Amino acid sequence: MSNTPFGFGLPPEEPENGDEGKKKDQQSGGGQGPANPFGFGSPGAGGAGADNPLAAMFGSLNPADLGAAFQQLGQMLSYEGGPVNWDMAKQIARQTVSQGTPDGTKDASVNPGERSAVEEAVRLADLWLDDVTSLPSGAGSAVAWSRAEWVEATLPVWKELVDPVAERVGAAMGDVLPEEMQAMAGPLIGMMRSMGGAMFGTQIGQAVGVLAGEVVGSTDVGLPLGPAGKAALLPLNIEAFGKDLGVPKEEVRLYLALREAAHQRLFAHVPWLRSHLFGAVEGYARGIKVDTAKLEDVVGQFDPQNPEELQQALQQGMFQPEDTPEQKTALARLETALALVEGWVDAVVHAAAKPRLASADALRETLRRRRATGGPAEQTFATLIGLELRPRRLRDASRLWASLTDARGVDGRDGLWAHPDMLPTASDLDDPDGFVHREQLDFSELDKMLGEAAGGGSTEKPDLKKDEGDKGDDAE
Repeated sequence: MSNTPFGFGLPPEEPENGDEGKKKDQQSGGGQGPANPFGFGSPGAGGAGADNPLAAMFGSLNPADLGAAFQQLGQMLSYEGGPVNWDMAKQIARQTVSQGTPDGTKDASVNPGERSAVEEAVRLADLWLDDVTSLPSGAGSAVAWSRAEWVEATLPVWKELVDPVAERVGAAMGDVLPEEMQAMAGPLIGMMRSMGGAMFGTQIGQAVGVLAGEVVGSTDVGLPLGPAGKAALLPLNIEAFGKDLGVPKEEVRLYLALREAAHQRLFAHVPWLRSHLFGAVEGYARGIKVDTAKLEDVVGQFDPQNPEELQQALQQGMFQPEDTPEQKTALARLETALALVEGWVDAVVHAAAKPRLASADALRETLRRRRATGGPAEQTFATLIGLELRPRRLRDASRLWASLTDARGVDGRDGLWAHPDMLPTASDLDDPDGFVHREQLDFSELDKMLGEAAGGGSTEKPDLKKDEGDKGDDAE
């Protein structure tokens, strides 16, 4: 488990300007932004402006740009919104996207041919998934996004996800002083909070911008980041993902469409799942502890003419997760839930793709290696909330869902999503076979519960296709 929420540590080295920056990246082996997309930079390490809003604004300006830069600085210091300056986050994210990925690929608008290909892939994926899951389609529409469109579409959910963590950190900036001193230090505290909002905005903006260059859909991080009911794919990133795999691009697109459509089914028809995952993030935020002694020292010595001191204090581990049973429980709850979501998607997609795509095994292994080496989901959660998604958990969860399918059928497997208390626990992932064959689980009672829910009781049930008989090969 990482010890620093928001990834206060060494940053990825980013090109600062044009071809010279790219050349420097290639020579030094840097430019691997995704290695720590949320990281604050240390002074003098890598690109000076990579994670520093001040250096980002002033690092390479000509005199004609100084007026605009000072105006931006004034807006930053006068910010009075929430814990994250989301206007700055959006601006930084769009700038990051416009710079392109480390391999030099620039964002581009989606053309009509790519849009049609995505729509057809999602349509076919939904037909295949009908054979292997009781959950009906959750994709009311299929869309193809550019990287910039992904940023615009997902920022509202990032706000919901990040604000609880940032709010806990930001509130500490005004709470360390005795009450009688807070009025006297009001302007200083306000400036620090504005700077904190700007720094968090810069972090989140860079992270979202970097992720936009990697993700292939709206659910890569295991959470529903896009609008409900929209299955979204990014053609440019899919092309980059499939490069050098030796797999026809149509098969790559279709396999990734299967994953996106499977996620959409789960989040659309398990009504408690979204709030369960986001609640786990908020539960983690409540356990963030602030080193008050260090923060008091920073407040006492803070120089408004040198706001970078605040950044240096942040990166020195001022904010740490509490090592308490409650905090460990919150992290375990989130890790297990994400593993179960990803494991279910992996198992269901493999069942749908294996009989139809010659490349199914190869694509599955490629995605597993991507996770093992730190894909978008792993990077996001490790740097955002200090959670390391362990690949072993994901493999165990996938094996558990596949075993459940063999032992109890599709309906018995998917019926476990009826309520969070029915799902496997972290200890069950350690012993998947034990959970699958646990005799004390009376699945006649499960069927009874699902039947009562279908009759109009619980609002927490998953929306299952019931009373349709065995689907088998005759499913739509």
